[in-house]
Amino acid sequence: MNEKMIKQIKDNPKYYGLKRPEGKILLSSATMHGDEEKYVHEAFETGWVATEGENIIIVEKTIADYVGVKYAVGLCSGTAALHMAIKLAAEKIYGQCRPNEGALAGKKVFCSDVTFDASVNPVAYENGDAIFIDSEENTWNMDPKALQKAFEIYPEVKLIVLAHLYGTPGKVREIRQIADEHGALIVEDAAESLGARYMIKGQWKETGGIGDYNAISFNGNKIITGSSGGMFLTNSKEDADKVRKWSTQSREAAQWYQHEEIGYNYRMSNLIAGVIRGQIPYLDSHIERKRKIYEKYRVGLSELPIKMNPYDTINSLPNYWLSCLMIDEDAMTRQCRGEKDYLYLSEKGKSCPQEILDVLSAYGCEGRPIWKPMHMQPIYRNNAFITVDGNGRARSNAYIECEGIDVGKDIFNRGVCLPSDIKMTDKQQDFVIEIIKRCFK
Repeated sequence: MNEKMIKQIKDNPKYYGLKRPEGKILLSSATMHGDEEKYVHEAFETGWVATEGENIIIVEKTIADYVGVKYAVGLCSGTAALHMAIKLAAEKIYGQCRPNEGALAGKKVFCSDVTFDASVNPVAYENGDAIFIDSEENTWNMDPKALQKAFEIYPEVKLIVLAHLYGTPGKVREIRQIADEHGALIVEDAAESLGARYMIKGQWKETGGIGDYNAISFNGNKIITGSSGGMFLTNSKEDADKVRKWSTQSREAAQWYQHEEIGYNYRMSNLIAGVIRGQIPYLDSHIERKRKIYEKYRVGLSELPIKMNPYDTINSLPNYWLSCLMIDEDAMTRQCRGEKDYLYLSEKGKSCPQEILDVLSAYGCEGRPIWKPMHMQPIYRNNAFITVDGNGRARSNAYIECEGIDVGKDIFNRGVCLPSDIKMTDKQQDFVIEIIKRCFK
């Protein structure tokens, strides 16, 4: 945002008297506690700074125990973990691929639509064709009804990539039932949802341990972080061993470097693992702090025509990674977004995501639009998109009045990710709430 735009906002009478409290008000940043430095220093002292060492061993075991799986493999990023999970699932279904082909060459995969592109790009890495499944309103995650419709159109599909948006579990029970009915495997993208739980058969199950192949992330903005890093999670020793092999360039057991499979430089370093090791004891306290931030927004904004990002209050326990709001349809001012630019009108009693984001930015607060749905992304505009009505593409008609359902697009158009940083003070959050209230004046 340039200085002219900032001045225009601050000159608007709606925002007179606003003064930001001291300190940065961030979306979601790393919160360090001191133990991280100790374990990183130990790695330096012992000389184990590469892809082996005590930190990696302890982090893998601790996270596996927390999630409730038998094995964990530390990798350099959540994206790497997703790639390994998707490649492994593909080879289980279709067999080992040739070195110059992806494991999904010529195959279709059902994928969550409203998510970060790291959920979906590994399908392309393996030459697969992602088919995007629309979201449902109750969790903003993959809609089981749309997934069922997708299987009616593409009964040959055998792989589903399910993401849990902003730390809120999707409807795992329904999606698992549909997958089993069609003989499909599930790759669970729990990158944003470490510590979130879902009720299955009367027991709470941690996300990251629900799918057939599972991935989490320790990126710098996640609930706990290593600055980077990710993890593949499984109950299969065979699968864990295969991912360890692939992630260290697929070296065979020979004195010389010998390779029978394509490999990757994906293993987690002992330094990154040291940071994660220092973070793990604080995971539950981070979740509790995120929950309080969410509740404070929910109460503080309750008189406005908005709703907080929803979750299944009976069957799920989110980790509340990001608090979001969605503006009621009749309270939306007119807003237009292009590929990079946007326009909106300021209307009394109404607002829109771009107005809220602009005002937050003008006063030094960090917000973010909801993830732009994958079916709207330029790179994936030719990929199929399935809603509860079936094909979500080519729904317009010059001669017949019709309006196709597109829940993900609606969430993107009306939703905002709010500052959700653990270090945010009550005073700073009160300021954010006051800004949002002023936007609707």
